[in-house]
Parts: sequence; structure tokens; C-alpha cells
Amino acid sequence: MRNINYFFAGSLLLLSGCQLIPNGDAPADDETNINPISEVVSPTESDTQEQVVEVRDLWQRMQEGMLWDKPNEAYVAPFRQKLLANPRHLEQVFSRAEPFLYLIVDELEQRGLPLELALLPAIESAFDADAISHASASGLWQLTPPMARYFGLKMNWWYDGRNDVVASTKAAADFLEYLYDRTGNNWHYAIAAYNSGEGRVLSAVRHNEKVGKPTDIWALKLPRETRNYVPNLLALADVVKHADQYGVSLPSIKNEPVIDVVEVGSQIELALAAELAGLSVSELKSLNPGFKQWATAPKGPHRLVVPVSKAPDFVVALAQTPQEQRVQWARYQIKRGDSLSVIARHFGTTPQVLKQVNQMKNNQLIAGKELVVPANGRTSATAQLASTTPKQSYKVKSGDSLWKIAQAHGVSVDDLKKWNALGSKAIIRQGQLLTVWPGSKAVANTRSTTYQVKRGDSLSLIAQKFKVKISELMSWNKLSSSALQPGQTLTVMLQ
Repeated sequence: MRNINYFFAGSLLLLSGCQLIPNGDAPADDETNINPISEVVSPTESDTQEQVVEVRDLWQRMQEGMLWDKPNEAYVAPFRQKLLANPRHLEQVFSRAEPFLYLIVDELEQRGLPLELALLPAIESAFDADAISHASASGLWQLTPPMARYFGLKMNWWYDGRNDVVASTKAAADFLEYLYDRTGNNWHYAIAAYNSGEGRVLSAVRHNEKVGKPTDIWALKLPRETRNYVPNLLALADVVKHADQYGVSLPSIKNEPVIDVVEVGSQIELALAAELAGLSVSELKSLNPGFKQWATAPKGPHRLVVPVSKAPDFVVALAQTPQEQRVQWARYQIKRGDSLSVIARHFGTTPQVLKQVNQMKNNQLIAGKELVVPANGRTSATAQLASTTPKQSYKVKSGDSLWKIAQAHGVSVDDLKKWNALGSKAIIRQGQLLTVWPGSKAVANTRSTTYQVKRGDSLSLIAQKFKVKISELMSWNKLSSSALQPGQTLTVMLQ
């Protein structure tokens, strides 16, 4: 399913075997009938007054909702040791998880799923909702486009449900339930199938049955990434469940919602929504990474995630803001040579939206006429393209890249390629003249992800994998040499 692992992709493979208990069976170590929210205790038989033991924090709730047997030490120990040897990475991942972890735990708990699964995004994306793999998987749960569509997520120019934490968590939970059912209620198989597909896992099981070999997960012939994937998650779950035993300090996370989902009812500019919610635009976007443009999607979803403390005032402010005032529009005078696609790109919209707003029956434009366009005035200076963003020519300098030029002019790499008829693998050369329409960085499509260096990796291999330059990798990560260490985390700007 994916060819990249953002957490610890260990390379050790030992021989042993164990099984996880089926979903819904009694947990091990006398934890039968523990309620993940609270435990009812009767001190004496004659005492009719029930005492409720309150859960201290979200970690305790998770620990009490972890249903799997003690992990197979022979396989899991090396992965656990890597986790314990890198406490700073654990701290970073758990810090990223904090805004969304309660929501994830709540979703899994309502479905009766083991809460070990709440840690799956740590393995998949290091809890980075914007993470993208070179296999086109995206979001906290690293769902591929076909799988996302199968489980009902929308993906379009405005919005990608894989990055919407609320929507993608529900889709991932659906996917996990499906895999658990398809693999005969075996969580080892289901987790492996999440990584490489149930067909591959079930085929490996049938093969071992046919030749008389064991069929536990450790005996199956699977890709190395998948063989490491299961013990990786088991090791992390073990560290969280027995944090005190391993001397791990879990960051304090209260057992209460941190974010709230507010139905807004219509399209709205993110800058206006941030203003109404009392947030910065970057704060709002960090909670709503599914929205890719300057406003929410015209056809929905019409909801926004905001901090719980901001939700009541946001609801009131929304009620006082008519829907027709939630998106700003301006007028643009058409010039000779303009096209709907060029104008749409500069104003962060689509030709279809421009045609709909201007009641156009075709794509024909007449120089001197005016179009109604999204002003987007709260987030950038893109209004009035005629006066603020004239077409320019840029002469490529030594050391330039499309990414650097795009960043300098506040445009996207895709736009540069389209304006200059450059192919996906085009190479620019010193002295080459490029056409540039300077615009707003708010509409740029460049995004970042992280990559953990594996044994045998080099800057050249990583650059090829992500289709970037070695010099860019060194610049983004402030590297003074090309030497890399296994486990080192690199930032990669995706174009």
C-alpha cells in the first residue's frame, strides 16, 4: 500500500511467533471488563455505594483500552530499543499528536477497536497531517487515492479528505474494520494488510498452509517493510502502555476534547473564518489541512475544526455573518492574451468557478471586459492582477531551481511549468528566460514532508526518490556535508 515508513523502519528480522487476541476478547493480565473511561470498584460485598475511579489523562485511557497480548519479545525488542534510544523523536511525535489524539481515541473506542490503533499514525506519518509519501499516500493515516475514494473521502482542487483529520480518521477506522474482518479477525494480519494489502497477506497465509509451515505473522513471506511494520507498532504500543516501566515520560494530555468541529453551512474564506474564530490563518489551517486553497470548498464539506475554547464565539460570529459576505469578490479587466486558466491560477480559483460566477456559457474572453474574481484580500494582495502582478521575464541564474524561483515570486512550481510549457522532468539552464506572473505565496502548492534516513541511503538516492536536487536537500536541512546517519530526519519540499 505504501513504500515509505515515516517512523522507525527497522531492518532486523528474527524468528518466533505470537498471536494477538481477537477484537472483543478479554484482555490479558487480569484486565477483563475494564471500562476505558472509568473503572467501577466495589470495596466490600456489603458496600452498595459504587466508587468511580476517574481517568487521570488520555494516556491512562489509552493504556486501559489496549487489548492485545504481551508482544513477542524476540521480534519486538529491537524496535522498542530504537524507540527508547530516541526520546526526542518520541517527544516530537507525541507533541504533533496532541491536538488530534483525543478525537482518534474517541472514534476507535466508540467502535470497540483496540486503542493500540490510535498509534498507527505515528508509524505512518509521525502524526503529520500534511505528510505525503512518494507512493502518493497522504495524511495522518497515509491513505492512497484509490483507498480514500473507496471509503468515501472527497479529493478535488479545493479539498483533500485524506488530510482532513476528522474525515480521514473515520475512513481509516472503516478500513481497519474491513481488514480485520477480511483477515479472519487477526490483528497481526490486519495491520500487515494495512501496509501492503490484504491480498498479499492472505496469499502468504495460504502458501504456508499449503506447504505445512506455521501461519503466524512472523512466519509469512512478506516484503521487508511489512515484516517490520507489525513489530514497529507493537513496540510503540508497548512503550506507551508501560511507559513507567521503561522510564518514558509521556507529555501531559488531558482526557478531554482539544478541538471542536463547527458546521459553517457554506463556503467561507479561511482568513475570514480565522478572524471570526480569533485565530491566525496559520493556526486555522494547521487544524484544517484538508482545505488546499484560500477558502473552503464550494460544495463542501462545510465544516471547520477550531479549538474547543474558540468554538462558542466562532458559532456566534458565524451566525452574524451572512453567507453572501463570506467570500470576497473583485473585478478584473481582461487583457489581450488572457485565458480563464491563467486568470483562475492567479486568483486561486478554477476556470469552472469563474464561469459559474460570471454566468459564462463558454471560455471566450474579450479584452477590455471585466470578470468577477475572488479578491482574497484578507490573505494576500492578489486582487487587481492588472496593477499588482504584471507578467515578467526572469533570467535563470547559477544555482537556481524551479522551487527557488517559485518561492521568490510567490507562485507555485506547477504554475511556472505551465506558463513556460515545461514538462514534469524539465531541466532549467543558466541564462534561460522564464515567464513569471508574480502572485501570492498563499496560492503556492509547495508542501513539505519528513523522511527518515535508512541504512544505505545517500543524498543522491533520496533526491531521486523525491525528484529534487541534492543541493536543495542540503539547503532545506542546512547540511554542510553529504554524510548521513541512519535515523536522521530530513525535511523534503514536495513540488
